Amino acid sequence: MPMQEQPGPPGPRHAQDESHKLKAGLAKLAHDETAELTAGLAKLALDAPPEPLHAGARLRNYFLTGLVIVGPVTITLYIAWYFINIVDAWVKPYIPRIYNPESYLHFPVPGVGLVFAIVGLTLIGALAANLIGRSLISAGEMMLSRMPIVRNVYQGLKQIFESVVTASAPSRGFQKVALMEFPSKGIWSIVFVTGDAAEQIAAEIPGEDLISVFMPTGMLPPSGFVCFVPRKNVVPIHMSVEDAAKIIISAGMVNPETQAKLRDIAAKARNGTTGQPSTVVPVPPAPAQAPPPAA
Repeated sequence: MPMQEQPGPPGPRHAQDESHKLKAGLAKLAHDETAELTAGLAKLALDAPPEPLHAGARLRNYFLTGLVIVGPVTITLYIAWYFINIVDAWVKPYIPRIYNPESYLHFPVPGVGLVFAIVGLTLIGALAANLIGRSLISAGEMMLSRMPIVRNVYQGLKQIFESVVTASAPSRGFQKVALMEFPSKGIWSIVFVTGDAAEQIAAEIPGEDLISVFMPTGMLPPSGFVCFVPRKNVVPIHMSVEDAAKIIISAGMVNPETQAKLRDIAAKARNGTTGQPSTVVPVPPAPAQAPPPAA
């Protein structure tokens, strides 16, 4: 009886062909899945336009856009007009008739008192810069300092005005914005770092690197608390003083992200489009096709 031949082990040529077939199958499968995913993303990004808004929602968006544009301008002009009228009411009675334009015109001229006030303050400042002016000012301050009640009021007001003018200088303003735990642990508040603590204050608390910070109140932004705290308890943040002031005045409703959304809505309203800002889904490029298996 002849013996049956047993199949021998596959040769190297057969194993190489099987490896090429397996690689080609995997490459084709990956290419098909990538193409299907790319087509799905393209359909999601291009074939799904935003739903059109009805007339009521469109009118509401137009109204809010107009309010955002007109509201700040109107309030700013009203405050400026109110301030000009107050200064005119104070200064106009002291303007000589020959220099008052209203003496020659039949209608009031707003802003005349403000112009004369600015010119007068500039002249007084120039006068105080020379020896005669300093002597007159020193004599007037000496006279006020001898009055029992008036001297306290004058010295307090002088210190307030000197602090405001000094803080408004570019080199002595708020240095940076920071966060500090206040009024209790775990509650963070925005503060403005104004500089190092005075030597007299730092000497009373040895071993601590104290800095001075100003914490404005939300309801009355010009007012606030002046605190001397250790430098390690203050966390500086990357935010401008203007953005921090907007957050405080608006009770946290206005922030850089909100302003970006408002600018986007205003731009869409100017371009005549409506709806929410669209988000375009990036379509990944299709991978290069795998090379054919070597023979």
